[in-house]
Amino acid sequence: MKRIAITTAFALLGSVALAQTASERLGVNSALGIAPTTQDFVSEAARSGQFEIQSSELAKTKASDPGTKSFADEMIADHRKADAALKDLVKSKNINVTIPTDLSSSQQSDLDQLKRLSGADFDRQYRDDQYNGHKEAVSLFQRYAKGGDNPDLKKWAEQTAPTLEHHLQMARDLDNKQGSK
Repeated sequence: MKRIAITTAFALLGSVALAQTASERLGVNSALGIAPTTQDFVSEAARSGQFEIQSSELAKTKASDPGTKSFADEMIADHRKADAALKDLVKSKNINVTIPTDLSSSQQSDLDQLKRLSGADFDRQYRDDQYNGHKEAVSLFQRYAKGGDNPDLKKWAEQTAPTLEHHLQMARDLDNKQGSK
């Protein structure tokens, strides 16, 4: 009987952890303004940054608009810096999380779609991806800065959020300049 109770408790705890991860991944936490878990924050922040870097590297060669290429250069530099800072912080503070090195399946799908596009179609899709990605990242960082459970990561999220807000505004301005929204 005791063994069944312990097994049930572990199963429930596991399902709660999965639910939080699924809630973050599906946007439920964002819609409700709930802070992500530390693992979810680190995973989403790392993957978001990697998507920004990889899609912007494509934009440097595939974009037809010089403003889009300039924007891509800034995204690569800023997100590489943030990626390195996140890795250094996790390592130096011995934060017990796993930093993913891959993109989510939806990010990989978006990147694959970008690879198939060219010219104005590429520019439009890249701008949309940048706008949407930065909108999600701003929410993620603001929510963790407000309610995250690791003080060092909270501080980093709070310090990094303004840069992401600036990127979001730049993506919005780039989009407005091109007249697609």
